[in-house]
Amino acid sequence: MLRGKRLVSFVMSIVMVIVLAACSGNNEKAANSGSASNAGGKESAGSADSGAVDTSKFVKVSYVVLGDKPKNGQFDKTLEKVNKLMKEKINAELEWKWVEWADWSTKYNLLLASGEPIDLITVATDWLDTWNNAQRGAFTPLDELLPKYAPQTWESIPQEDWAQTKYKDQIMLIPENDYTQWVNHGFFYRGDWAKEAGITSPIIDFETLGKYFQYVKESKPDVIPWDAQSSGNIAPYLGFTTSYTDMIELPIGTGYMPAFFAKSFDEKYTVDSPIFNDVFLNMAKMMKDWADKGYWREDVLNYKGDTRTLLKAGLSGADAHHTQTFGSLRVLMDEEQPGSELAMFPFSATRKNLIELSITHGGTSLGAHSKNPERALMAYELMRNDKEIYQLINFGMEGVQYELKDGKRVKPAGYDQKRDEFYSDFWGGRVDKFEIPTDTVWDGVTQYYADYDTYKKPYPYGQFVFDKSSIDAELTAISQVTGEMGPAILFGKAGDPVKAVEDFRNKLKAAGYDKVLAEIQKQMDAYKTLIEG
Repeated sequence: MLRGKRLVSFVMSIVMVIVLAACSGNNEKAANSGSASNAGGKESAGSADSGAVDTSKFVKVSYVVLGDKPKNGQFDKTLEKVNKLMKEKINAELEWKWVEWADWSTKYNLLLASGEPIDLITVATDWLDTWNNAQRGAFTPLDELLPKYAPQTWESIPQEDWAQTKYKDQIMLIPENDYTQWVNHGFFYRGDWAKEAGITSPIIDFETLGKYFQYVKESKPDVIPWDAQSSGNIAPYLGFTTSYTDMIELPIGTGYMPAFFAKSFDEKYTVDSPIFNDVFLNMAKMMKDWADKGYWREDVLNYKGDTRTLLKAGLSGADAHHTQTFGSLRVLMDEEQPGSELAMFPFSATRKNLIELSITHGGTSLGAHSKNPERALMAYELMRNDKEIYQLINFGMEGVQYELKDGKRVKPAGYDQKRDEFYSDFWGGRVDKFEIPTDTVWDGVTQYYADYDTYKKPYPYGQFVFDKSSIDAELTAISQVTGEMGPAILFGKAGDPVKAVEDFRNKLKAAGYDKVLAEIQKQMDAYKTLIEG
C-alpha cells in the first residue's frame, strides 16, 4: 500500500513538472511577444522562435511627398498594383499624400506641426528643414525599429551614413544614400548658336556666356537671349559665387537667396558671405549691364511665363537649372529643335568648385504620431528593396508608361503624354540597383558626370544640426530683406548697382546679420570639434 502511494506520488510529481514546464514556456512566449510589441508600440511578435511580426490586422500607411498630384489617373492605377503586393506581403495599403508646390514650404511645415498621424514623409536636411522639425519633435527615432522592421535597409546602409541622420544621437531619417544624382546648377545654351557666334569651346565662364547672349540678341530678332523669371531664380548669384569664389553653401535658409557660406572647402568651418565680397558687386554690375542690353524681358521681375517651353519653341536662347534637368531637356530639344545641340555651362566648371550632394538631400522619416510605425517601416522596406514594387512606384506600368528596348525604357506605340504620363515624386528611397535607364535622358550627360568626378569634394555638413532658436527673429528679418531686394539686384533692375548693393548690405546688417553670423560661427566651431575631435 505504501509502495502504491509512493508510485502515485512519483507519477503526480512528473505530471506537475511537465505542467510547470509548459506554463513556463507559455509565459516565455508571452513575454517575448510583449517585448516585441513594446519595442515598436503597435505590433506583436508571431512567435519567439520565428521572430515573425504579426500582420494579421490590415492597416493603411500614409506616405507624404512633395509635388502636384497627377490628374490623369495613371498614378492611382499603378498604386492599385502596388497595394495588391503590399497586402500580400505585409497586409497593408499605401496612401500617397501630396503637398503641392503652391506655398509648399508653409504647408509642409504646418503639416508636421499639426500633430496629424503621419506615417512616412519625404524629408531633406538641405531644403526641407529636417533638423528644425526634428528639434520640434516631429519624427519618431528609428534606432530600435529599423533592425526589426526594415532589416535589409538597416544592413545595407553603412554606419558612417547612419551617422549623418542623427539628431541628439538618434536616427531621424532613412537617407537616400545609394542613388546617384547631380543637382549642381548651371546655364543651358544652344550649341549651334554658340558655334555661329564663334564660340568653339564649351562655355565655362560668365564673360563667354555674355558674348553668346549678345550674338543671340543681334542675330535672332524673335528670340530673347535668356527668357527668365526672377521668382525663385538665383542663377546669377549662385553662378557668380561658385564660378568666382571658393565659397560653399551652408545648409542655413535665408529666404530667396542663401546669405551664409563657408569660406572654402579647405576652410569649411569659417563662415563667410558672398554678399559682403567684391564678387557680389561685380555680379550686380554685370547683371545691370545685361539687363540694359536686353538679355531678358524688361518685366522680368513680374514675368510668370513658361520659359522652358519657350526655349523648346526656339524663342529663348538659354535656361538655368541643374545637371539632371539638362540630361532630359537635351533629348526634348533634339526632338523639337533638331541640331540645337543643347549644352551646359556648369557653374563649377570655372574653378572646379563642386561639392557632392548630401545623402540626406532626400530621405524618409517616420512621423511622431504614426499609428502604425512598424508596418510603415515594413512598407518602406518593400518600396526600397522589392524590385517589382520599386519599379512600379518609380516608373509606372510596363506596357503603359514604358517598354524595354535594348535595356532602356522607351515610350510604347500610341503613348499619349497627357493620358499616359506618370510620376510619383518618390525622392525618399531611390537606389541605383533598381533604376532602369531611359531614352528620355541624353547619353552624353555621363560625360559631365565623369568630369565632375575628377574634381568633386565630399559634402562636409552631413552631421551639422543648426539650432536657430536664439536667432530665429533675425533670420526671419534677413529672409525678408533678401526677398525684397534680391531679385532686383540679381536681374539688374535696382538702379545704380553700387548704391543698390550698399543699401542691401546695410539692411541686412540692420536685420541682425552680424548676430546671426556670430551664432553660426559658434555652432560651426562646435561642429568642427565634433568632426575632427
